[in-house]
Amino acid sequence: MSPPFIGLTGVIALFVLLFARVPVWASLALVGFFGNVALSGWPAAFAIAGTTPFDVGSSYTLSVIPLFVLMGEVASETRLSSDLFAAARVILSGVRGGLAVATIAASACFGAVCGSSVATAATMTRIALPEMRKAGYDDGLATGSLAAGGSLGILIPPSIILVIYASIAEQSVPKLFAASLFPGLLLTALYILVATAVVRLWPDHAPGLIKTSVAEKFAALAGPWQFLLLFVVTIGGIYAGVFSPTEAAAIGAFGAILIGVLGRRIGWTELMKAVEGSVITSCLLFVIIIGANLFSFFMVQTHLPAMLADAARTANLPDLVVMALIIVAYVVMGCFLEGIGMVLITVPVFLPIVTGYGYDPMWFAIIVVIVVEVGLIHPPVGMNLFVIQAQAPETKITSIYRGILPFLIAPLILVVLLFVFPQLALWFPKILYG
Repeated sequence: MSPPFIGLTGVIALFVLLFARVPVWASLALVGFFGNVALSGWPAAFAIAGTTPFDVGSSYTLSVIPLFVLMGEVASETRLSSDLFAAARVILSGVRGGLAVATIAASACFGAVCGSSVATAATMTRIALPEMRKAGYDDGLATGSLAAGGSLGILIPPSIILVIYASIAEQSVPKLFAASLFPGLLLTALYILVATAVVRLWPDHAPGLIKTSVAEKFAALAGPWQFLLLFVVTIGGIYAGVFSPTEAAAIGAFGAILIGVLGRRIGWTELMKAVEGSVITSCLLFVIIIGANLFSFFMVQTHLPAMLADAARTANLPDLVVMALIIVAYVVMGCFLEGIGMVLITVPVFLPIVTGYGYDPMWFAIIVVIVVEVGLIHPPVGMNLFVIQAQAPETKITSIYRGILPFLIAPLILVVLLFVFPQLALWFPKILYG
């Protein structure tokens, strides 16, 4: 068999294993290992399988992951998310549907530090959903706001998915963080516009306005100032070139612990729980990355991505058609794969095709993260939707489906804007790093 045919067989086998509910890491590792056996023989395959875990575990680029995960776990244990929501609630009290808007804004801020969409959706559901129900909000609008807001953490830096993409695509983590900042803020604004539009079209979905004074709004900022300072120091330090992403993650983790201890928000038990959660999450991520590296090496050896790129050019397919097919593929895969798994499986295959058509790898990274976000929230099996129902089992899944549908317009608009104005993602890295 030719190497491209072996590669195609491997891709089919991978999806068969995934549909059979084999864990993502095991599917990637099995296909990668036996694919390397088919191409190079048993000795070479064992050599690759033996060195890959060490290469991944000793990677400086990936060392940022456990530190950012720890920062997020500590932030969750110290209940900083409650402060964020309380402040946003007061500041946006003069806006109709202000609690829905506050939920999106607080989720974006908390998700930026937490780095986990699922954790953000779960945490904010426990905090915000009871308040919105008490105020008389429609369940669809409330859960839609929570699902959409929860997904923002993987786009607004620091993003674990972008770190993993940087490792696969050999891109700069600081440049990817810079590229994602303004699209992340723009998507937050689009989600807020959708929430306000829903309230305008269906006024009964949200109660009337509750006004607060300017003094009360300024006083509300006193709650989350420590959290905002932590975000500015870590991300601002990266953009200013004061320290690397790994150093920023270490400072952020230490800062979160210090804030918790000085504010008497966290004790030894909570700290150990955060450390334990960080170890478990990081180990799961690294096992998936090890499997993905085996699969990626196998794909490179088969030359299948290069062959697909040549076939697309030979068929004279326009670049927009190829990109549309790739985006549709991501949306479909979002029905049965979580975000990190999608990135690890697809980037080694799709990236050579995309760059072959002249698209920038940094720009493609932002597109990938946005469509991964869509996978997290689109019915029928968006992960964030089921996380919300797990936290609020009395909520009908049909209400959650109904509530999220209007919010799917926002990422679609952002993808179109990035195609029309690619500098939305590229201008900031160019200013900072040339």
